[in-house]
Amino acid sequence: MSSTPHPEGPLATDTTSPDDPLDLAGIGVGPFNLSLAALAHPLTQLRTAFYDQRPAFHWHPGLLIDGATLQVPFLADLVTLVDPASPWTFLNYLKTRERLFPFYFAERFHIHRAEYDAYCRWVSEKLPTLHFGHQIDAIRWNPERELFEVDFTQLDTDGEAEALGRTYARNLVLGIGTTPHIPVPLRPLADAPAVPVIHSADYLDHRERLLAADHVTVIGAGQSGAEIFLDQLRARPAGRERLHWLARTPAFAPMEYSKLGLEHFTPDYTRYFHALPERVRDDLVPGQWQLHKGIDHTTLAALHDELYRRTLDGGWPDATLTPGVFVRTAGRVGTTKVELHLDHIQQGTRSRLTTDAVILATGYRERRMDTLLAALDPYVRRDSGARPRVDAHHRLVLDPAITGSVYVQNAETHTHGVGAPDLGLAAWRSATILNSLTGDTPYPLPTRTAFTTFGLPQPTTGRTGMVPRQGSTLVPRR
Repeated sequence: MSSTPHPEGPLATDTTSPDDPLDLAGIGVGPFNLSLAALAHPLTQLRTAFYDQRPAFHWHPGLLIDGATLQVPFLADLVTLVDPASPWTFLNYLKTRERLFPFYFAERFHIHRAEYDAYCRWVSEKLPTLHFGHQIDAIRWNPERELFEVDFTQLDTDGEAEALGRTYARNLVLGIGTTPHIPVPLRPLADAPAVPVIHSADYLDHRERLLAADHVTVIGAGQSGAEIFLDQLRARPAGRERLHWLARTPAFAPMEYSKLGLEHFTPDYTRYFHALPERVRDDLVPGQWQLHKGIDHTTLAALHDELYRRTLDGGWPDATLTPGVFVRTAGRVGTTKVELHLDHIQQGTRSRLTTDAVILATGYRERRMDTLLAALDPYVRRDSGARPRVDAHHRLVLDPAITGSVYVQNAETHTHGVGAPDLGLAAWRSATILNSLTGDTPYPLPTRTAFTTFGLPQPTTGRTGMVPRQGSTLVPRR
């Protein structure tokens, strides 16, 4: 494939030449590529650079609600579970802020979401390999040079094009994140500004407007939906709450947080899941929704306490919580209201709900890579569902004509399971990528991470006895 020249224009200062390419170019700087950049930092034999079109790091700014916490322990930071001696740990962040003793006495295992965002920004501001304000325009493979060519536009502080650039890299890692999911019946309403129909990702930007709305409907029974419903409930006068909370799930269910249940977020389970047939993997993921789409027990308790408190003077709060419902269609009523046409799954009944504002806590979907990888598409090997195949080292399976690797972060739930978007596996995946990239083990990883043995040993012929190996499999004794 021939090299397509980048459009003419001022040249960015951080381009690289084909004679001195990067070992790894990262596209996107969310928590996962930030973890990779932090763990790559001490590996001086590697030349890396990471690009993001935003002006600076921010992690879900629309959901940094006061008091909201992570659903994973603080040890699930960018590096600790692989390298607790790293300078980029959350505890070292606290040390630099002279906050170790307050944190010690706070006895918090699950930190505030805003604090996690501040910690990640601290790391992002200190790593020299990060380049914000860089919009990636195209990625190509140059067969003559056996390098990836990455064209980008450098943006100014207002997001306007300032200069053009090209970098060359032997390998790529895509950490382009997820995108808010808006159900099809509500997409036309979300695009029109007259009545607020917003995704939870933008909640804080619209909070005051939503509090002023006479009636608000929250759709979605995950953690974000629960936190937003609770925030709206607390801010509204007793007896005049005027809130609806709707969910497709059969219940406002707690997240699976048992100790053995959490072992689904271990490398052992990830390896087991990856080795399963594609059809089995596809059947498994939807049934595991409560592992990562349920609601934290503390949030559920706080919700019930707030609702109960409002009954102390008699009467019930004007708040309706209805699971097992989905929005069939939706439309506007005049210029100030939205009408939702609802189906109840178990009853087989239908109803209508008129509301002044809708908050869609309907989750996120993996961002499609098709446009970004359009030039590489002929080389990408796909499964029966036309999804990219991803190997055990988190690399896209490519045509052998491409000698470089394209790693992915949080784009492989279909091949690696529910742990793909989990912060707790970020450091382990980053270390796996770096070990694969270097052909060495700069980060030795444990062979066993779970008490659960996922799967049975393979049948053997002519041998007896089995011994455990790799934590999650059994092999014949030799």
